[in-house]
Amino acid sequence: MFERLSDKLAAVFKKLKGRGTLNEEQVNEALREVRLALLEADVNYKVTKAFIERIRSRAVGEEVLKSLTPAQQVIKIVHEGLTGLLGGESPKLDLGGRPPIAIMLVGLQGSGKTTTAAKLAKRLKSQGRQPYLVPADVQRPAAIDQLKKLGADINVDVYPTQPGQNPVDISAAAMEAAYAQGYDTVILDTAGRLHIDAPLMAELKAIKEKTDPNEILLVADAMTGQDAVQVADRFHDLLHLTGVILTKMEGDARGGAALSMREVTGKPIKFLGVGEKLDALEPFHPDRLASRILGMGDVLTLIEKAQEAFDVEQVQALERKLRKEAFTLEDFRDQLRQIKKMGTIEQLLNLIPGLKGKALQNLRPDEKELKKTEAIIDSMTPGERAEYRVIDGSRRRRIARGSGTSVQDVNRLLKNFTATQQMIKQMTQSGKKGKMRFPFKFS
Repeated sequence: MFERLSDKLAAVFKKLKGRGTLNEEQVNEALREVRLALLEADVNYKVTKAFIERIRSRAVGEEVLKSLTPAQQVIKIVHEGLTGLLGGESPKLDLGGRPPIAIMLVGLQGSGKTTTAAKLAKRLKSQGRQPYLVPADVQRPAAIDQLKKLGADINVDVYPTQPGQNPVDISAAAMEAAYAQGYDTVILDTAGRLHIDAPLMAELKAIKEKTDPNEILLVADAMTGQDAVQVADRFHDLLHLTGVILTKMEGDARGGAALSMREVTGKPIKFLGVGEKLDALEPFHPDRLASRILGMGDVLTLIEKAQEAFDVEQVQALERKLRKEAFTLEDFRDQLRQIKKMGTIEQLLNLIPGLKGKALQNLRPDEKELKKTEAIIDSMTPGERAEYRVIDGSRRRRIARGSGTSVQDVNRLLKNFTATQQMIKQMTQSGKKGKMRFPFKFS
């Protein structure tokens, strides 16, 4: 996400860094290029104009022009400006009050409401909540079955909606059922249309009156750009939104919707949908997103993803194995699976400072190769995974057949694993002089 905008801004700031001092004319020229980059990223025109004026008022002052590092000062000002544009502080869900509390998801058809309902339920469940999913979309018959399946996948109960029921009655009955059965959070997956119409809004208003939700969250497709912002504005006028969830952010290289949403609607973005997996829902952090846009990475999010994905006991067990130089192919496979829980490798690399554009292209791994590696290791016997040296020619042919790969693929994996073991051995030996360091700490 934001790839185009990041590349454009990187080019602008590269020019500035090449100059020891800056004058007002050079700053204004840089801001013209920033303005064009924002407009090309589909940021709202009025939002862009106001943003540039705010930046200009600071960037042509003594803070920059008399600084020993003027380019860095401009970048700092732009970072602060982007953070403010995105909302400043990280918004939280309102989960207070007497349970069960309702969270109402609204939006146009195709924006991803049903999947987002399940993602949100999974997230809340991991935080100790007891969510209850409610299919209140009877306009799209498949929506009920879809939510039931997703609920089963994440082990969250789903209200037994029947086709043809009234959505308002469904929502009211679901709140009563949630109270009786001890659920504390009801997530209402409401109907959408291809456009906003009077019957839809009347239905949503009636559901709001019956359930008195703590949160009314618009689920909007980020890839629709300014259309998503206009939709948010309309829904807010009619329902008084408490926030927005932008979906399909991983497919939006521009980012105009995210950068315009808060300024136009006055409502915060609370989550970003960054993939199809049910754990691909990120809390929205304006400062971190501003850092990503400016190519500064997002190490805090990377660490949080690691802490969520890696089991503490497994990490400690792996550390003991590494110290004893007992790292096996089974351990290698388990680490691959843990990393996959954090998202795609490309998404993770995008969180590392400096890895943008061309720098990332050279490191972009082939996800198919990672799947092939896992299949090869799965085709081995436990004994072969524990001691790879027993894998002779006939075993390699059997493993290749079982994994749907070639003997050359098996050979390549074993060669890479041998190199990994050698690297671990060197790290361990140097670690004996001091203390081995691991990238993530768990309390």
